[in-house]
Amino acid sequence: MIKRILAVFLATAVMAGLLCGCGEATTQSSGTSDETTDSSRADHANEISVGIAQDLDDSLDPNLMTAAGTREVMFNVFEGLVKPNSDGDYVCAVASDYEKSEDGLTYTFTLRDGVVFHNGQSCTAEDVIYSFETCAATSVTSAVVTALSAITDISAQDNVITISLSAPNPDFLSYVSSVYIIPKDYTQQATAPVGTGPFRFVSRSVQENFILERNEDYYGEGAKLDRVSYKIYEDNNALFTALNSGALDLVAHLTIDQVNNLSNGYNVLEGTMNLVQALYLNNAVAPFDNELVRQALCYAVDVDSLLALTAEGHGTKLGSSMYPAFGKYFDPALAEAYPYDVDRAKELLKEAGYEKGFSFTITVPSNYQPHVDTAVVLVEQLKAVGIDAKIQQVEWNTWLTDVYGNRDFEATVCGFDASTLNASALLARWVSDNGKNMINYNNPLYDETFAQAQSAADEAEQTELYKQCLEILSDTAANVYIQDLADFVALDPRLQGFEFYPLYVIDMSCLYFED
Repeated sequence: MIKRILAVFLATAVMAGLLCGCGEATTQSSGTSDETTDSSRADHANEISVGIAQDLDDSLDPNLMTAAGTREVMFNVFEGLVKPNSDGDYVCAVASDYEKSEDGLTYTFTLRDGVVFHNGQSCTAEDVIYSFETCAATSVTSAVVTALSAITDISAQDNVITISLSAPNPDFLSYVSSVYIIPKDYTQQATAPVGTGPFRFVSRSVQENFILERNEDYYGEGAKLDRVSYKIYEDNNALFTALNSGALDLVAHLTIDQVNNLSNGYNVLEGTMNLVQALYLNNAVAPFDNELVRQALCYAVDVDSLLALTAEGHGTKLGSSMYPAFGKYFDPALAEAYPYDVDRAKELLKEAGYEKGFSFTITVPSNYQPHVDTAVVLVEQLKAVGIDAKIQQVEWNTWLTDVYGNRDFEATVCGFDASTLNASALLARWVSDNGKNMINYNNPLYDETFAQAQSAADEAEQTELYKQCLEILSDTAANVYIQDLADFVALDPRLQGFEFYPLYVIDMSCLYFED
């Protein structure tokens, strides 16, 4: 019954032009869509067109970026002293080498020779210090800014930069990777960004395109492609039509339905999106200010069935605010903390004073089809316990302003990613006074445990404390945790070298045409 309702809804939405898509990846498999031969594709000229479902942030300043989609693109423009690779390791980038003192309080980075900014200016130690100080002073709340507050001194002697900390932090290197090195005297980062990455910014047309070209002065191996043009389609039907016509060379974050309907012979790779999808609940709004109600919703949602209905079983069940790419922090047992149990859900609702159920609205960004699909199934499943949920689809910018920014919502389906491979990147936002705590979660025990994790000098101790944070989120049903979504990437079959990262990025420098 639910499958039929979902199919009817999706068919209607496609006709009305309502639905759009999102995502990112870790594990990999491949397949090929049907029909169409290479002869139907134009000469690539060593350039690619990439379809994306949302425009970039208004500001392209690396210290002001907020959207995951913007970071995904700008990963190719900016670099830190170190950067993550596809294995999740941190490798040297603007720095050629680094050392950490035995007590964990001092990091020494040697600046790589020959690093040149995209504007032709040589990168100096002074630029590095400026970049750290500017990032630390930004008004954007982030785990990176918090970590940088522990720096007691940063200095340089010739090409060696020394950073001293007030207390050791086992994750400090991951935060260093998110401090993008930018030229000190350059003032146009918001509109014409300049970094050290393998691609440099060329132009931007709002709501239309974003163009990068190969950085000929890159210190390393460099990009193999000459040019990457990101084409923006906030109407998912238009995006899929362009892909299926052969007008695009690469589109990530496709749904299984889109893959099944792709008929142009493109290669399809499968990974996961590296995000935490959930029914996020505004804990400050009744009835979600009641822990029993939140727990009841967790029991009322059949995640296995949801994955089967929306993605033919693809995706990874989650039980808290962590996804599998984080390895040591991820606890798969939490995904079974609330087994599907309608009777238990009804008992909890009765105990909470909602024996006859209640009504609420799920506000969903319309350009993210996986989230819309998930909301459709949630509405049907919650009916079984007497809860009447309605879906309100809004444009992405409206969602950012009203839901994420102003916290004016009851519930929403979305996914949160991480900019660095440490637990704080995902867990800091649920601290009661964190500016990104959009669900208004307020739990003194969580705040205390997270603070202890942040100050722990021993990696094993810190990991255990972060796991305790995850258990607290699960026990209190902060949200209805669902999955790390499956992600499908379609590529022109001549395009090779695509690598999935454990973060929400796509490295365009690895791609090349095999003619």
